[in-house]
Amino acid sequence: MENTIKLLGNVKNPKTGKTLGDEERWVNAEANENGQVIITYKRDGISPQEKRQIEDDIVDALKSQYDEDKILVKTVSSSETPSAQKPTAAHANLKVGHGVNGNKKRIPNVKKVIAVSSCKGGVGKSTVSVNLALSLKKLGNKVGILDADIYGPSLPLLLNKKGVKPEATEDKKIRPLEAYGLSFISFGLFIDEGDPVIWRGPMLGGVLNQFFFDTKWDELDYLIIDLPPGTGDTQLSLVQNTEVDGVVVVSTPQSVAIADTIKGLKMFQQVNTPVLGMVENMSYFSPDGKEEKYYIFGKDGVKNISTELEVPFLGHIPLEMVMREGGDSGKPYMADDTYKDNEGYASYMDIAEKVAKIGKEKGFFGKLFK
Repeated sequence: MENTIKLLGNVKNPKTGKTLGDEERWVNAEANENGQVIITYKRDGISPQEKRQIEDDIVDALKSQYDEDKILVKTVSSSETPSAQKPTAAHANLKVGHGVNGNKKRIPNVKKVIAVSSCKGGVGKSTVSVNLALSLKKLGNKVGILDADIYGPSLPLLLNKKGVKPEATEDKKIRPLEAYGLSFISFGLFIDEGDPVIWRGPMLGGVLNQFFFDTKWDELDYLIIDLPPGTGDTQLSLVQNTEVDGVVVVSTPQSVAIADTIKGLKMFQQVNTPVLGMVENMSYFSPDGKEEKYYIFGKDGVKNISTELEVPFLGHIPLEMVMREGGDSGKPYMADDTYKDNEGYASYMDIAEKVAKIGKEKGFFGKLFK
């Protein structure tokens, strides 16, 4: 590794202008059997922005000798260096390199991959993703959920796993966490809460590919992918590299939300990814103990547009105070049967049954899953 160490000699701390060698920050540089080079340095006193600059400089310094996708960068604090650590399972780490587009692949050990999408932020898509996953689990399925929102990951909060770090398996795969009977992984598990993510699009593709193909998923009937808003790099990386069996599109009934949501729906249609149907979230609000329904964002907007676009309508999900409270407290609405007499509970179970039924009837899931 002498040449590697030499190449790293000019990498500097942007705050002080000194090299990481002068500041005695280098911990380790090693190559593994997969041809990857793993660089570890101490992050004490370095801001997220400075950390990003250092890691970009490491990649630039080494890319003449290694493919960018083979360069992994790890950071530790002084208290975490090998001499100070107690023996524990190794934490999983993410690649800093770029993603590579290639032939579409199936995610290992996963039977059905369903993406949950909306072009509009703030429509409750992540809440729907989590509760749909739990509803599919109630139907007797083994379910995982992947948080593909790199800039705004929310699963650690929704599943009460804030601050928990994933471990690595013996073969250096990421071991997903478990919550409420779901396996899940999120970029939010790899960063400190409040840290900004300032990454170029291709780097996001590298992380997502690692989530898709380097995560040690157990045998799953369904993997739900919670997509970020829009039709950007994350969505393109998904459809270019991964076999997706179907997409569930979420929107509120509000016209401005529907207008943006249609763009995302048509993107998936253009790339030949089946749209399983549309869900109308926050359809109406009923105060506890009262029969009145208040259509805060309009009535039947998603149902009407799904008819116009000839896309299946999967159902309405009402606004309930306990849904919001469950998300904020890390105990999702469908985590148990507490609310089984509520309209929202019945809606989620109905939507889950339709997702499974539509997929089978239209053959989206292929002969293997009939």
